This record gives sequence, structure tokens and C-alpha cells, in this order.
Amino acid sequence: MTRQDNVFTPVLIGGCLIIMISFAIRASFGVFQIPIAEEFGWLRAEFSLAIAIQNLAWGIGQPIFGAIAERFGDRRAIVLGALMYAAGLVLSAYAITPGQHQILEILVGFGIAGTGFGVILAIVGRAASDANRSMALGIATAAGSAGQVFGAPLAEGLLSVFPWQTVFLIFAAMILTSLFALPLLRAPAPAAKAQLEESMGQIVGKAIRDPSFALIFIGFFSCGYQLGFITAHFPAFVTELCGPIAPGSLLHGIGITTTSALGAVAISLIGLANIAGTITAGWLGHRFPKRYLLAAIYTGRTLAAGLFIVLPITPETVIAFSIVMGALWLATVPLTSGLVGYIYGLRYMGTLYGLVFFSHQLGSFLGVWLGGALYDVYGDYTAVWWIGVGGGALSAIVHLPIRETPLKDRGPAIATA
Repeated sequence: MTRQDNVFTPVLIGGCLIIMISFAIRASFGVFQIPIAEEFGWLRAEFSLAIAIQNLAWGIGQPIFGAIAERFGDRRAIVLGALMYAAGLVLSAYAITPGQHQILEILVGFGIAGTGFGVILAIVGRAASDANRSMALGIATAAGSAGQVFGAPLAEGLLSVFPWQTVFLIFAAMILTSLFALPLLRAPAPAAKAQLEESMGQIVGKAIRDPSFALIFIGFFSCGYQLGFITAHFPAFVTELCGPIAPGSLLHGIGITTTSALGAVAISLIGLANIAGTITAGWLGHRFPKRYLLAAIYTGRTLAAGLFIVLPITPETVIAFSIVMGALWLATVPLTSGLVGYIYGLRYMGTLYGLVFFSHQLGSFLGVWLGGALYDVYGDYTAVWWIGVGGGALSAIVHLPIRETPLKDRGPAIATA
């Protein structure tokens, strides 16, 4: 195997380390829902809105950090993101009102943008060979899932020893340690001459005028809605609505004795299953049309979510749903980012994927915020869950007519239309 054929390059390894730590922290915020609400006597919607604002800021920051990376350098963008992430966590540890939390989560959201998918996947995509690109994007996405595996249980464990404020400070230190991976992110090969001749504005303008870009943008919305809602509310959902864990059961035998612990483990299981799911999606993305794979993933999510809510919610169905949803969780990311890079080129992939990812985070904002707001109105999560089911079905449909052809190969009349 030649160096060019080896998918596990230093760039991929460094990117995986950064995104794993970033996503471990991000995935843990749902665990703080009940402790923070109980300490201050807040409604569920208060901290939910803070997490929703975090997700929206992440979406707004993604194309901004993509552009910063492409204009001033990838490492500078990552350093800026890590510093904002840490500052948001430290300041949040001293926040005592809902408004303070909600404002400070803007910093955290921008920090996630600088250390997350938009910047890292663009680095990995540019550094990988054509044959390995889809697989490399899948592995980098799986690293985010690996962070999710230990993020929520780590937060749950730390909360059993420390107050939530101290856990936020520990997480701030964690994100700063990710900067030690920066030396591995060597600059990728220079862009092709044809790519350099077109400015960022020209490429972005062509993409925005392309109907396929609009379909990708719309389709990614429900992905964010489902992921945002589940990450923020599923631990509380399981804690309050799941049937009891029977003494003598397998879960009880391995130390999972409360539905609170099961809620944290469910997030971990989603991440664990998604490691296999995203790597498989990356492997398939080099062999089959990405738009069809995305349609299949959204169909699977729709069926899994619909069945879960109509069946009795037991520890067994929670585990089964977590594994199935986990296999489909971030499998959309390497396919969507790969689709953007394939159609519109790699030179400004970070900026373009950031624009698409903004749709994802708009959905995430609504999923998190509606989860808290509708819970306070109805006393359960049923309505917001069914909205996610409908959104998943829509995403499955809109991916089918996407034109999976490089924009430069469509001819001047089409490319500039």
C-alpha cells in the first residue's frame, strides 16, 4: 500500500482527535438538563433554549469558520474555535440566570463550529486521495461518534462527584488539550489551477443558484432536528417515560439501575453504533450514488422513530432504538459533505458545507427548543417527536432528484444558470 493509498494519514488522525473531544463535550449537554433546571427551579424550556441557541450559533458559525480556514489557515480557525469553546464553558459555569446561559451558549456554539465538522472535514477531504476521500470523511465523522460514546457517561459520572459548574470547567480544559493535535494537520496539496482561478464568491454564487444545492440544504434540516432533539432531550425523555429496570435484568446486572443512567447510556450507545454506521456510509459513498444512500438513511430513521413512539417505552426498546438510530445517526454527514465536495469542488468545500450545515443547525435549534417548549405545554415529548418523523420522510424524498454530477461538467449554460 502506497502512502497515497493509505487512508490513515496524520491529517486524518489529527482531525479525528480534535473532533472526538469537541463532540464528546457537545453530546453531553442533555445530561445537564435536569440538574441545572432543578438547582434554579427553571422550566424545561429555559435550558433547552440555551442548547438550542448553541446549535443555532454553531450553524451560523460554520460557514464563517470555513471561510476563515480557507482564507487565513486551518490551524488558526481551530485555535480560535477552541478558545471560544473554552471561554463559553468557563463563563457558563458562573451563569445563574437563563438569559446568561442562553447568551453564553453563543460562544460555545461558535467554538463547536471551529473545532467540528465544517473545518475538519474540509481539511480531511482536501488531504485525501479521490479513492479514499469518502472513506476518510466517514472515519472523521465516526470520530465524532466516538466522542459521543464517552461524553454523556463521562458527564453523568462527573456529576455524581462534582457540581455541574465544576464539570463545565473540566470540559473547558479538555477542549484546550485538543490543540496538541494541530501539528498533525499538515497543509494538503495545492488546489488545481482551475479551482484557484475562481473566487469564493463565484463558487458560492454558482452553488446557491443550483437547484441541487437547495435540495441538499432542505434535506439536511430534518437531520439536525432529529439529532438536536435526541441529544438534548433523550436522557430526560428516558428518565421520565421509560418503564422501570427490573432487578435481575441484564441492565441491572451491569450496574444500570436507574432510568437516568439508562438515558446517558442511550446517548453513548447511539454514538457507539454510529461509529460503524458512518464508516459504512463512507465506504458505500465511493461505490453508490450518495443521494440514494441519503434517501435510504432518512427512510430508516423515519421508520425507527415512528415504531419507537407507538410501542411501549421499555428499557429494551430504548436500547434497540438507540442502536438502530445510532447506525443512521451521523451517516448522513460523510455523504452530504462528500456530495458537496464532489459537485462543487474541494477548494471552498468548508464554506459550502458550512452553508448547508446551517440548515442542519436551524433544524437542530427547532428540535431542541420545541422539545422544551412543547414539553412545558403538554407534559410530554410526543408532538415534537412526530414532527421529527414527518421531517425525516420529507428529507428522504427531496434527495432523490439531486443531480449528482460535478458542476464544472454540466456545461457553462447550466453551471452559471
